[in-house]
Amino acid sequence: MNRLLFLFPFIFYLACGAEEGDAPATTTQEATPAPSYEADPQPVAKQEVETLAVGSRAPDFTLPGADGKMHGLDDYSDAAVLVLAFTANHCPTAQAYEQRLIDFQDAYRDKGVQVIAISPNSPLGLLYEELGYTDLNDDYDKLAVRADYAGYNFPYLYDGDDHQVSLQYGPVATPHIFILDADRVLRYTGRIDKSERPGTANAEDLRAATDALLAGEAVPEPTTPTFGCSTKWAWKTEYNEKSEADWRARQVSLQSADQEKVRELVANEDSDKLRLINVWATWCGPCVMEYPEFIKLQRMYGARDFEFVSISADKPDKADRALAFLEKVHSGVANYLFTGDNIYELVEALDSSWNGALPYTILVEPGGEVVYSHQAEVDFLELKRAIVEHDMMGRVY
Repeated sequence: MNRLLFLFPFIFYLACGAEEGDAPATTTQEATPAPSYEADPQPVAKQEVETLAVGSRAPDFTLPGADGKMHGLDDYSDAAVLVLAFTANHCPTAQAYEQRLIDFQDAYRDKGVQVIAISPNSPLGLLYEELGYTDLNDDYDKLAVRADYAGYNFPYLYDGDDHQVSLQYGPVATPHIFILDADRVLRYTGRIDKSERPGTANAEDLRAATDALLAGEAVPEPTTPTFGCSTKWAWKTEYNEKSEADWRARQVSLQSADQEKVRELVANEDSDKLRLINVWATWCGPCVMEYPEFIKLQRMYGARDFEFVSISADKPDKADRALAFLEKVHSGVANYLFTGDNIYELVEALDSSWNGALPYTILVEPGGEVVYSHQAEVDFLELKRAIVEHDMMGRVY
């Protein structure tokens, strides 16, 4: 038995290394064709933005789409009615309405109506703390991932580099609708409908305005208020440095955890949150490479019913080394170092189906039900979806 314990770190290392060389699992993100456009978000001077007035001629544009192609207003000259929907990946309100936009396009395509979605947000103006209802940020390369996953049946364009189009139309929030007639004159601007929660409305305002234009009539209510996440203009960066400084100022500590403590963590009877547990070690290359991504998850979802907990499998006499790493990556969460006499006690306490190789990650509901587990490096898109689409979380308010 003593010889087995002596050899265990070497066995653990080999297991970790074998996992590192495995081919990564195919994901939705990997299956989505890589866009050819190279995004380059730029600082933009702060300015007053006014929403385009009804009756104005629609400003022209050329923007990159999620499909990697450039899209211009003239590309849709055959459409009798053009609906510009300013929306976003990250916004819970936008996600609440996206199925209604898809259904609307299905219902009105044969009537000569075309929806074009535009993401107006600059990635420079978005914080991790604003991503609590999503699996994706508003970077250009994430548009194709969202469009594919949600089943968009309309183009999805990106205006996050310099807001060249959004500054002319002036969307105040996502989603914000602009409806253009056959002459490309703005005839309606505002909400999709007045009930945010999915299943409670059917895009009544959007449909009423479109029906009026198709009938050659005036839109009965050409301007309505809109509600959603504020547009993330590139100059809205005042909280970025503060957010980063606040996180880096969090105290980082490393607590001891014996087998009983690990069992308590997995049982998750002391909280009302989803608990994500990652077992790692400083000598495990994949562990230290992926670990900062777990901290991003805490920053994204930590204000909701979620918490991240780390357990180091380093030897107790390497506690200083483990703590130094945690401090380097600003792991201001609940960090534990397993201090049991036998490393197999950690395996038994955490998950009997775990083969002992690092890294290992599980997501546990209150009461101990494991809803996600993964051996080796995590596919973070898959994990984010497991978190945000859990019944305790959700993509909408």
